[in-house]
Amino acid sequence: MPRERLSPEVFSLPVEQLRRGYYSDAYFNAAKTVLEKDGLHRRVVMQVFQKRARAVLGGMDEALAVLRLAAGSFVGEGPDSEWRPGWDDLVVKALYDGDEIGAYETVLTIEGDYALFAHLETVYLGVLTRRTLVSTNVREVVEAADGKTVFFFPARFDHYRVQTGDGYAAHIAGAIGVSTDAQASWWGGKGIGTIPHGLIAACGGDTVEATRRYADHFYPDVNVVALVDFDNDCVRTSVACADALGERLWGVRLDTSETMVDRCLWGKMGTFKPTGVVPELVWEVRRALDAAGHGQVKIVVSGGFDAAKIAAFEVAGVPVDAYGVGSSLLRGNTDFTADVVMVEGRPCAKVGRKFLPNPRLERIW
Repeated sequence: MPRERLSPEVFSLPVEQLRRGYYSDAYFNAAKTVLEKDGLHRRVVMQVFQKRARAVLGGMDEALAVLRLAAGSFVGEGPDSEWRPGWDDLVVKALYDGDEIGAYETVLTIEGDYALFAHLETVYLGVLTRRTLVSTNVREVVEAADGKTVFFFPARFDHYRVQTGDGYAAHIAGAIGVSTDAQASWWGGKGIGTIPHGLIAACGGDTVEATRRYADHFYPDVNVVALVDFDNDCVRTSVACADALGERLWGVRLDTSETMVDRCLWGKMGTFKPTGVVPELVWEVRRALDAAGHGQVKIVVSGGFDAAKIAAFEVAGVPVDAYGVGSSLLRGNTDFTADVVMVEGRPCAKVGRKFLPNPRLERIW
């Protein structure tokens, strides 16, 4: 059964601006002008790849939408020029979002008159680079979590306009939840999260009151998760929230700053690094909840988590039920490159590059 791709309409692309090269490097626009003005309608094969040994492809459906809607040429001059679509004159082959890829593996080929799509290279490479970075990082975190829930929480660390595509990239890589409606929009989901520190402050610093008020409005439609580090006393606050909310409390979230030591660890320091959310803190909260009869309350941890830290928690058997991961999911390098490797059916590429056919590519109609 063929896999499905997202419709181009999903992406709400600024089609007119893409067609006119508004988001393209000036030299690609200049190349298109030269090709068209001089009548150089050469049939080429453009080949796209990245160099990371293992990555998870993201942004392909979005890149294909760019090509489908913005490949072509303007006929005439000035504001009265008429757009002539070029998609039907191209042969495009591609892998799928979520596919695992290797270094130098061809993920996309575009065959046809180069003048029809020369202006789009900046855009489709940028889309692939950004979304693949997110997909790859999320997959590494999901694998490290070994089946535990992973929440995608980096929205506050980047420009809001990247949320929709990043959220979908996280979704295809295995993240269970995202924090904004924009991040969830491409698959029809909703943003989820916990109460913020700001709401606790607005309730006079009373975490129990803030959590109760939140539950009054949103339970049972959402899982109520108390943020319990406001007073730097996660054990006491967790038990107090569980006592007050009972079955309405789904979990507690530990988010202790990396420069702080939670109160419950003050008398235990000396044999481990005590700052931030550490295994010893999680164990203290778990034991206290269980002792108070709240064994059903789950523990979510966040703050400085990446694949390595999650893996260390899992190896140690720390009783975490879910991980919230933020800015680490936006770091790294999955840069994509595009090269013309064939011209008029003959090899023609810069030294060091050549046509690398990939039998996994699928023709896009």
